[in-house]
Amino acid sequence: MKNHNKFLNRRYLARYHPSAFLLAAQLISLLLYILLEGYPGGRTLLGAFGLLVLALVVWVISRSSKFRWAIWLLAAVAFVLSLLTALFETPSLVLWSSLLEAVLYFYAAGGLILYMMGDYRVTVDELFAAGATFTLLAWGFAYLYQVNQAWFPGSILGGADPAGQKTFLELLSLSFTNLSATGLGDIMPANSLGRVLVMLEQFTGIAYVATVVSRLIGMTIAGRKNKGNA
Repeated sequence: MKNHNKFLNRRYLARYHPSAFLLAAQLISLLLYILLEGYPGGRTLLGAFGLLVLALVVWVISRSSKFRWAIWLLAAVAFVLSLLTALFETPSLVLWSSLLEAVLYFYAAGGLILYMMGDYRVTVDELFAAGATFTLLAWGFAYLYQVNQAWFPGSILGGADPAGQKTFLELLSLSFTNLSATGLGDIMPANSLGRVLVMLEQFTGIAYVATVVSRLIGMTIAGRKNKGNA
């Protein structure tokens, strides 16, 4: 009976709180970078988990999209390019696979924002979606930084190897730094495209907090006041 209840709980979470699964997967991937980066076979495992997260992203956005076939087609191409990149890691493959993955992550972030802005009632899944959207935007810009690095080698400086190619974790750190507008990172772009991406990401982060997050907070407070007055 307990196992049956656990199964039903998972089905309930998957159906009503898909954003929670996506947020958890994104956060778990950060832990895996700590545990696996630098170990033999670690990059392969990270790449495999990255494909799993990408599949989860596509699953979340396809649930409410009218263009499911286009999303799955784009995802299929991204999957193939990601696998080829893991095997051969040529600059052209890195560029195109990163670009496609950035498109998918931004599309997913846009879909979750529309979902959160679609009504005046704050649900638990919308709160999870707020966190998941932030990570999707961070990953999307990290892939754009990777496109920039593949297109212009040596265009991003700093980190453990100041002049060398940056790992995806380093690019993700740069992305989170700019999206949160903290400005505390040790990695910075050295070309015009990279600087423009930084400015766009900082603007996106401020706009996201000012519009989406503040709206959710305001509706949550208003809902509690209404319950108190009822």
